[in-house]
Amino acid sequence: MAAASTAAAGAATPTPAAPAAPVQVPRGQVDLVDFIDWTGVECLNQDSSHSITNALKQIVRDDEGLYLASDSDEQLLIYIPFMQVVKLHSALFKGPEEEGPKTVKLFSNKEHMGFSNVNDYPPSDTLDLSTDHLAENKPATLKYVKFQNVRSLTIFIEDNQSGSDVTKIHKIALYGTTVDTTNMKDLKKIEEH
Repeated sequence: MAAASTAAAGAATPTPAAPAAPVQVPRGQVDLVDFIDWTGVECLNQDSSHSITNALKQIVRDDEGLYLASDSDEQLLIYIPFMQVVKLHSALFKGPEEEGPKTVKLFSNKEHMGFSNVNDYPPSDTLDLSTDHLAENKPATLKYVKFQNVRSLTIFIEDNQSGSDVTKIHKIALYGTTVDTTNMKDLKKIEEH
């Protein structure tokens, strides 16, 4: 009887709020942040006081007070080169409910894109993010077959959830694997006997 009353008393006690759920990294995939060539990362139409570094760099992107923001309108064009070829599996975009990104177009290996020609190319994949996507720590799965030999990724943020003039992104995380390449110079000729 005492055990039952103790259990009932424990159930009546309010529990503290749970911390934010950790990112659900897809099985067999890794965060590709360590493979980004930071010297080549570019973001067009970013607010200079809220740059791409705030959303993309490992330590900084987990600080809710820091974010990437657009400048003159809601669109952003982000170019991310990698130090080696990768296979891109999924992407996570985290942002505020109203100003977070909505339509996200991803282009594999398209360099030198600008706002004037971004619509001239078909995207490798398009994500239509909901406010739930932006709040959850769950990456959106990409068309994996379209992202097998990725040397660079261009991300076009076309609009945001509310249609306001400023888009804000707290976090961008890319998940996938590296592609093992063979250096032909390392191979030795096999002699026939």
